[in-house]
Amino acid sequence: MTYKENAEKFIETYGLSIGDKIQVNKDDISYTGILLDRPEDADDGYLVLKLSSGYNIGVAIQNTSAELIEKGEKPKIGFGENEIPKDSNKQNISIVSTGGTVSSVIDYRTGAVHPAFTASDLVKANPELLDYANYNVKALYNILSEDMKPEYWVKAAREIANDISNGADGVVIAHGTDTMHYTAAALSFMLKTPVPIILTGAQRSSDRPSSDANINLIDSVVAAKSDIAEVCVCMHGSLNDNYTYLHKGTKVRKMHTSRRDTFRSINAQPIAKIENRKVKFSPDYTYTKRGVNELEVNTDIEEKVGFIKSFPGISSDYIEYHIDKGYKGIVIEGTGLGHVPNELIESFKRARDEHIPVIMTSQCLYGRVNMNVYSTGRNIIDAGVISGIDMTPETTYVKLCWALCQSSNYHEVKEIMHKNIAGEFSEKSSIKDFLN
Repeated sequence: MTYKENAEKFIETYGLSIGDKIQVNKDDISYTGILLDRPEDADDGYLVLKLSSGYNIGVAIQNTSAELIEKGEKPKIGFGENEIPKDSNKQNISIVSTGGTVSSVIDYRTGAVHPAFTASDLVKANPELLDYANYNVKALYNILSEDMKPEYWVKAAREIANDISNGADGVVIAHGTDTMHYTAAALSFMLKTPVPIILTGAQRSSDRPSSDANINLIDSVVAAKSDIAEVCVCMHGSLNDNYTYLHKGTKVRKMHTSRRDTFRSINAQPIAKIENRKVKFSPDYTYTKRGVNELEVNTDIEEKVGFIKSFPGISSDYIEYHIDKGYKGIVIEGTGLGHVPNELIESFKRARDEHIPVIMTSQCLYGRVNMNVYSTGRNIIDAGVISGIDMTPETTYVKLCWALCQSSNYHEVKEIMHKNIAGEFSEKSSIKDFLN
């Protein structure tokens, strides 16, 4: 007997339906939860319950009895767009979904987490949102974070610009966390914005009791209503649900695979702390205020940029390959102050002679590239390699993709990489010592 046949017989016997709250009894143990559906090819000996804790358990059907606690509601798809209340006294926030956990909802009839593509679905999943703003919600695309591409940055930037032109008072981008810092950097270079642009995500899905989706989303809306007209990332600031941090889009990085406070500002402090739905900006940070900038859009981007990590034993073949394949620029993630084996230096000279910019960053993340300290570094400078200062490797990669479409001149690209366009590196009085 298949699972479906076995389960249907059990459910029919006790007058149950998928989505009902039930109690199952097995030996001297009882479990109470919502009865979930399962694939037809699943193991045919188990029921699956969604417990009040948010977790699922499987219970073997054999020698099990059940009783109905509460009938589940008939499935309903959202509220219907015309049922969402609008308040003329509230700001209008655009929410753009690119996929990711934060914009998903749990369907308790199936146990599946699926994207919330409409304003009605999003409000149904997060009804507290109605307390803060009016919403225009769109699904730009629905991809896994690792499937992000530069062409998607372009599409996102243009959609965001359209929303701002059409009167959005702020924009929230729901994004997968793994590549969110790349997208934040890209939007920082592509857009000069008169309103807040806030990226957010979630480390844990909405069917888990430890989900960070709701708080991150609501605090992002709060940030999108604030006075800062920049591209930022809003994510948990601690393991608890007590506050979130607002990070500059060019200085933020994901630093842990699963922790809820995974996003950190690198070589910088968070811009603001959001606690009790209030934004408290750092007194050390001077931010661009709402309405100061006119909207500007510059989405030209070069996709053929190499990103190479140095390691013991790396050979010049890695550099030569990218040159031979017609790459327009290369980012190196070097060791320490910005070093690679001497074997690569002749290939760097070839890249320079063929007008291919090579930018040096550091695997250390924290601190600044300074290739003047050791002889190897000075040889790398002489070979034409450009310092990435204290930019993260990811921001450096994104900026080079963008800079190569601002000019085809090698020296002008170098000048752009050393111009602080979106707060991507920290200013120092001795900055000229690093600009080589």
